[in-house]
Amino acid sequence: MIDQFIKFVIRPPRAEYDPDQYLWEKEFTLAGRKYRREDLELKNERGHVLKCSHYLPSDYPDYSSLPCVVYCHGNSGCRADANEPAVVLLPLNITIFTLDFSGSGLSDGDYVSLGWHEKDDLKAVLSYLRSNKKASCIGLWGRSMGAVTCLLCGAEDPSIAGMVLDSAFSNLFNLMLELADVYKIRLPKFTVKMALQYMRRVIVKKAQFDIKQLDCLEVATKTYIPALFGHGKDDKFIHPQHSDVIFDLYSGDKNMIKFEGDHNSSRPQFYYDSVSIFFHGVLHPPRPPSMFSTKIESYYDFRDMKMVAKVDENLLYEIIAGFQSTTNDTASSSSGPCSASATKTMGELFAESALDFHDILDIEDAEVHRGSGSQMQREDCGSLSSSNQVSWGRCSSIGEDDEPSVSHTCNSKHNETAVKVLETPDRSSQKTILSTLKRKSKNKKKKKKGKEVDSSRTKKSKSEALEALSHRLRHCILKKVHHRKHSSSP
Repeated sequence: MIDQFIKFVIRPPRAEYDPDQYLWEKEFTLAGRKYRREDLELKNERGHVLKCSHYLPSDYPDYSSLPCVVYCHGNSGCRADANEPAVVLLPLNITIFTLDFSGSGLSDGDYVSLGWHEKDDLKAVLSYLRSNKKASCIGLWGRSMGAVTCLLCGAEDPSIAGMVLDSAFSNLFNLMLELADVYKIRLPKFTVKMALQYMRRVIVKKAQFDIKQLDCLEVATKTYIPALFGHGKDDKFIHPQHSDVIFDLYSGDKNMIKFEGDHNSSRPQFYYDSVSIFFHGVLHPPRPPSMFSTKIESYYDFRDMKMVAKVDENLLYEIIAGFQSTTNDTASSSSGPCSASATKTMGELFAESALDFHDILDIEDAEVHRGSGSQMQREDCGSLSSSNQVSWGRCSSIGEDDEPSVSHTCNSKHNETAVKVLETPDRSSQKTILSTLKRKSKNKKKKKKGKEVDSSRTKKSKSEALEALSHRLRHCILKKVHHRKHSSSP
């Protein structure tokens, strides 16, 4: 009986698994973003090889770092226990690092120590993440034995940003006394204490740690890292009172969540939501890339575009000048020939062209509203759907004269989309161009009041010319073909 109890403490059932079957794939997609799993091996102070995995975004450069949470499993757990936390944290732009502690899973070692030696394993992981600049800041998330490991390590490392402690025990010796009652060991209390003393000596000999020294209450009073405690209300293995006692003595910022379930039950969704909010608050991850902007970059391939080396800038100026000359109804008598000025950046000229493009749309929409109410459909080259696909086409509003027009809303959306599509990454910020667009749009709308709309044939020719020029611009940027502009007379 005593030998079985000793084995239950330091040699519980060991997880044996195939990483390719029980872990996330080497490359996988979650919430529309691609991620990868990096497997590696580390060595602890005792020379044991630790099997580890790091989940991080595939599109994030290796020279950059994101906040990272190290997940610590329980006494019979392994790296696969981090699959659910990965779903919670990866969409927040927080990476997940997980490992098989010494004596657990596929790592070396014969015994577990319920946090004593696992603390050194965790230190090896933290040293790796910091020395290789794999994390901008680090949080810890542990369950059962893993929670105790986080608490012991956090007491010695105040640089940890935050900890989630799920079902931690306060003192191992007291926990073993409680487990004797749970498993109906029918012996007088003094006999049980004598048996525990014997077990203590055996555990020191086999696993090299003292069960009486494993006390979380001592470290709780000198730990100031923000912590979120969690515990199941029906936990019979580690009673919720253990977390309550640690919580009361804990010196740092703290919060407690109690939920339905026992020690091994699945955690409810509101608990994971609370963990997400907690880590977002303490780690401050950068905002994940917008799906819309990602789609635009991939569709138009602007990411690697170099304006000087790969694209003939003179040709782009020529095309933009064609945009401006096509969209102007009449040339002013005092205006000179349309030419590219060195004082204007490509981003500003693109923005002006985008504005002229929407001026034509305004005229066409006004023509629709003054017509007989028949519906006019325009061709679209793309569609903007809930899956954030890129829009390249026109926005039309069809309605009755007495109903409010939605053309202004459509045009404002086109202005923002056009700037994002046409502006190169190396130019001025979008905010400056958007403010310029709004001012010019207001001025041009005032000037257009009282002007007559040209005949349908003229309007059609303008649209065709605009379509040809836009297709030429897009073809130039996408294919990145080198063109040269022949010298022309002034």
